[in-house]
Amino acid sequence: MRTSTSSGSPFEAQIGFTRGVRIGDVIAISGTAPIGAEDGDIEAQTRRCLELIKKAIEDLGGELKDVVRTRIFLTDVSVWKGAAKIHGEFFSKIRPASTFVGTSALLNPAWLVEIEADALVS
Repeated sequence: MRTSTSSGSPFEAQIGFTRGVRIGDVIAISGTAPIGAEDGDIEAQTRRCLELIKKAIEDLGGELKDVVRTRIFLTDVSVWKGAAKIHGEFFSKIRPASTFVGTSALLNPAWLVEIEADALVS
């Protein structure tokens, strides 16, 4: 059975995606931008992304402890420590596989970070 959750972003209909999808025990969360925290620094933006990811996972019947992989995309890799600090606040005990990637730009020039997550609900 396939279920999904929406963040209400207008991009979902325009691009043809949803915030998160669950099929069986697998949850995949789309790239999640810091909606509502565009004026914040890397820590505030990372926190916002992870809050949105947490909500999407919970909407699909999972918990943060179910996360097995995160991918963090940064427009400026020199600020990775700030993003890593907040990631650690959410995942220090869970310790999913994780990748930090530098990218030249994201869809909104104000976004410093975008994060994806995969979870396996046990």
